[in-house]
Amino acid sequence: MTRIPFFLVLVALSAALALAACGSDDDDDSSGGSDTAASTTAAAACDKDRLSLYQSGKLTVGTDKPAFPPYFVDDDPANGKGFESAVAYAIADQLGFSEAEVEWTVVPFNASYAPGEKKFDFDVNQISITPQREKVVDFSSPYYEAPQAIVVPKGSEYAGVTSLDEVKDARFGVQVGTTSLSALEDIVQPSSQPQVFNDSNDVVNALKNDQVDAIVVDLPTALYLTAAEIPGSTVAGQFSAPGGDRWGALLQKDSELTQCVSQAVDKLRSSGELQELTDKWITEGAGAPELD
Repeated sequence: MTRIPFFLVLVALSAALALAACGSDDDDDSSGGSDTAASTTAAAACDKDRLSLYQSGKLTVGTDKPAFPPYFVDDDPANGKGFESAVAYAIADQLGFSEAEVEWTVVPFNASYAPGEKKFDFDVNQISITPQREKVVDFSSPYYEAPQAIVVPKGSEYAGVTSLDEVKDARFGVQVGTTSLSALEDIVQPSSQPQVFNDSNDVVNALKNDQVDAIVVDLPTALYLTAAEIPGSTVAGQFSAPGGDRWGALLQKDSELTQCVSQAVDKLRSSGELQELTDKWITEGAGAPELD
């Protein structure tokens, strides 16, 4: 038997290893192709003509009545004006629906997340995503995370400020055990200890009675207080803080639409359109400037 030189064995072994490595690369490419195919399949499932809808050919969107600004304007969700009206139509557009193909229906707030069959495709009504609600309904990806806001009374020296530094010397009021208290202490860092109250009514009354110069609440609450509870008060500004309420489009539990609505929201966020709608209707339209 002819003996094979040792260096030829090494060459053959190296070639075999190289081929194995190439095979591994091919396998990786195959996996990438599978991921792409899965992504394409998921996208196809969200094609307009394949969606499972409450009404054939219509996208039915729910919200409460009356519907208040800055989320809806003139108590008319169908006019496309207001933050949540605009968001709903933007989601519809992502799903392939024109404004004429969107039908609004009245859904009382508490009924929206109650267990049971839903007579809508999704609902938008400042509904916070919570673990308890997620047990009985679905939520899309969040389209809004509520920042904190500073409310000041009529004629306040702190109205019109442009930075958090300008309000540090204010006497603050805030509710105990809230995200607002943490945000005030950690981010605003006032010069003096804030007055901490047991409930929200006490906080509001403290501002009305001149016990404090300003109060900190989440922005949706601030917009309500300035519109309905504290005449002449204004939102001096808003600021970002961890732990704010997140709002999502609400759907029937295990709805086939949930993934598609989430994809639509995610696309609106990544494109910047969601931020544009927030700036237009919340920051500018509602008079809540951002403070750094």
